[in-house]
Amino acid sequence: MIERWSRDQVLALAPDAPSQKAAQGVAAAGKWSSRGTTGSVLYGECKGSGSKPYLACVDLTEPAYRCSCPSRKFPCKHALGLLLLWSADGVPAEETAPQWVTEWLDGRADRAARSAARVEAARAAGPAEPTPATGGAESVRHSRVGAGLAELERWLADQLRQGLASSAEHDWDGLAKRLVDAQAPGVAGLVSRLTQVRAEDDWPGRLLEEYALINLLAVAHRRRAELPDPLAQTVRIRTGFPVTREEVLAGPAVRDEWAVLGRRDDVQDRLTARRVWLKGRATGRAALVLSFAPVGQPLDASLVTGATIDADLAFYPGAAPLRALVAVRHATGPETRPGPPAGVPVEEALDEVARVLAEDPWTESWPLVLGGVVPDRASIGGLPLHPRARDPWRLIAVSGGHPVTVAAEWTPQGLRPLTTYDDEGTAVLL
Repeated sequence: MIERWSRDQVLALAPDAPSQKAAQGVAAAGKWSSRGTTGSVLYGECKGSGSKPYLACVDLTEPAYRCSCPSRKFPCKHALGLLLLWSADGVPAEETAPQWVTEWLDGRADRAARSAARVEAARAAGPAEPTPATGGAESVRHSRVGAGLAELERWLADQLRQGLASSAEHDWDGLAKRLVDAQAPGVAGLVSRLTQVRAEDDWPGRLLEEYALINLLAVAHRRRAELPDPLAQTVRIRTGFPVTREEVLAGPAVRDEWAVLGRRDDVQDRLTARRVWLKGRATGRAALVLSFAPVGQPLDASLVTGATIDADLAFYPGAAPLRALVAVRHATGPETRPGPPAGVPVEEALDEVARVLAEDPWTESWPLVLGGVVPDRASIGGLPLHPRARDPWRLIAVSGGHPVTVAAEWTPQGLRPLTTYDDEGTAVLL
């Protein structure tokens, strides 16, 4: 049987607040003419405005969702309402599912098998050798990027000579546009966000830090031939050279039981980025799964905070690999409550962050699982919270002044709490 999710875990899957409210409106047994679960799939028929009920089902092993309603939100209120009923033990167990459910599951299984076969074929073939034309085009691009970053180094030197007080938003906008023209979009993004840094209370120190990191990236690109290959890969990616999904999947994968620590959605330039943090229970490796969608469009909702997935993860190359793709998800058999992932003392967590920064100094965030820490209003185990972190009242309530295990996102500005675990090992979303 799949471990039953909590109400908070279900509501966290909703694409927006109205969907959460609508889901609670259909999370009543009287709304469903039939409903059931085989342990790995939920299904039901929900009364709608028409003569025919809406057919909703959820494959709990991933999860994946299907509903016959016309909603463009994903998952829709009917799938979420069915999950809420299940979380409250309101869905009866059945030995078999209706034909329309098994047909959907069979189709998913076929697609998963084909996808796994493509991944294996890509790994067997190995990375493709660049053609002369491609290599020549990349050489031209490196020259353009080099020229753009040379201008950036001169600009930064001028800024320091003139003083930080002269920094202005229009200067950063113009420089970012020139870097885009120079085909260095990664560096352009770093320059564009300096406006946000300038608006902070402690902006002089923060701006100087950002200038130093940007300059370090420009120098590293200029001297990339002298760098170890993993660090050169990091510089290449952070400058803006893409790595395709096919290239990542063709590389080695790491299989583990990955605990889903939490997620965070950021909106920038009419695009929503979802960051989902994972931690390998056996390997101890950290991972970040990114997905993107235009504002208002559905994002990947297949990774449930507090759950554990058995999967192969393929990591993007780099000196401190973190971003990954879920290459293959393995069938989940009967499982017991896994409990929280193993936490580490604060000192060990700081050692991990120091190692990561030594390998990749441009690291902006990293997932940590802290064990035996006592939270307060401004810190967790003595580590300060991020200035924009929400008031941790729920974390403090779960702790009750006693040590707890907390999953958090480390950033240079402080921790962003993600999840904690109660006495029964149930994930409590923060």
